[in-house]
Amino acid sequence: MLIAFVIYAAFAAFVHELLVGIAAMHSGWFPAFAVALITMIIGILIGFPPIALGLLVGFSAATGPAFADMGNDLKAGYILRGFGRDVTFELDGRRQQLFAAMLAFVIAIPIVWLAHAAYFAQGLVPPVDRVYVAAIKAGASADVAWKLVVWAIPGALIQWLGGPKRQLGVLLSTGLLIPNPLAGWAVLAGIALRAIALRMKGDAATGPMEVLAAGFIGGDALYGFFDSVLKAKPPVAR
Repeated sequence: MLIAFVIYAAFAAFVHELLVGIAAMHSGWFPAFAVALITMIIGILIGFPPIALGLLVGFSAATGPAFADMGNDLKAGYILRGFGRDVTFELDGRRQQLFAAMLAFVIAIPIVWLAHAAYFAQGLVPPVDRVYVAAIKAGASADVAWKLVVWAIPGALIQWLGGPKRQLGVLLSTGLLIPNPLAGWAVLAGIALRAIALRMKGDAATGPMEVLAAGFIGGDALYGFFDSVLKAKPPVAR
């Protein structure tokens, strides 16, 4: 069973990278949680124990976004360097981006080790983690498998109707997992503003909207970071 777990985890991580990376390249959306859930469900049906399933879903969910992020970073560098017209410059730029990514990994590992206890003590976990726990507790049963098959059909149809660039199935499932309805209204407001701007100014509005979106993302990230730091409390020793 241990050998089967190692082989399956490696295979799941590889497939997860490809699926999430392709979706991110098409649309910018990362279906990391959805694909990790599928790999976990298969692990449940195989018969892996709960602790192994927790390790499996964490390992699988960590590989896809990292791969997709790296792809987005490389594509941004490719655009900035002139779409590969200077091959030597392009290869050197990719090498520097790789060095920067590896340095970020070295910095991130001790930061996560130091900060995770304070985050967990405050219950700061994404909603999808509760979905993973519920699925693992339900275990391998015909009822769970049947429900997955039934709801996979409309999800696949929605994804197919929207096409790879829209990722509608992924967005729908993400919306079902987010407990705050304001997030959905914010997305709808953004889509409405984009539609109005494109109708009024055409393609000329694309550049200013991208700058505006970058500002919103930067501001949100700064607020989230400092808000978490100020509210963070050390875990209580027991």
